[in-house]
Amino acid sequence: MDAFEQLAADIFWAQGYWVRTGVKVELTRDEKLTIGRHSSPRWEVDLLAWSTQKNELLVLECKSYFDSGGVHAAHFLPGSKYAHRYKLFHDQVLRETVLERLRLQCLERGLCSADAQIRLGLVHGHVTRHNAARLQAIFEQNDWLLFGPQWARRHLAQLAAGSYDNSTAAVVAKLLLRPHQDEASEALDG
Repeated sequence: MDAFEQLAADIFWAQGYWVRTGVKVELTRDEKLTIGRHSSPRWEVDLLAWSTQKNELLVLECKSYFDSGGVHAAHFLPGSKYAHRYKLFHDQVLRETVLERLRLQCLERGLCSADAQIRLGLVHGHVTRHNAARLQAIFEQNDWLLFGPQWARRHLAQLAAGSYDNSTAAVVAKLLLRPHQDEASEALDG
């Protein structure tokens, strides 16, 4: 399990979603042929988040890209040489096939309703100022969801201000974001 995926999962959990990371999609033989990957292993989704209240199933790719150039808007444009990093965003047949199989898989297991809205999205930890607006426009144009660093910071601040929750994200948020009440202990750590 990836730490960034777990952080995103903790945030969605705190928002009332049921979450799972590393979800395997059980494509049938015919579906593998449809997507042109007849010998493909099981497809894996980074994060699945289900909201009963909103009746939505979020299928999320998670990319932290800390200490790097971040997410680049150009990688989501048609013909990008980095399309292999974001296959579900680039290949419509693949996307439709995987999302439909995932919907059926969740429905069979009683994890969502038959009329659930399925949304594809990206949770990312870093983007340059230059790419942020362009990325947002591309995602809006394609009706994809985008959750960036500001979203994470806002929700981590809420976790820090909330009551105790034994999730890694909540504990770290409280440690780093809460005002320090005990200056004496800081002096001892110092």
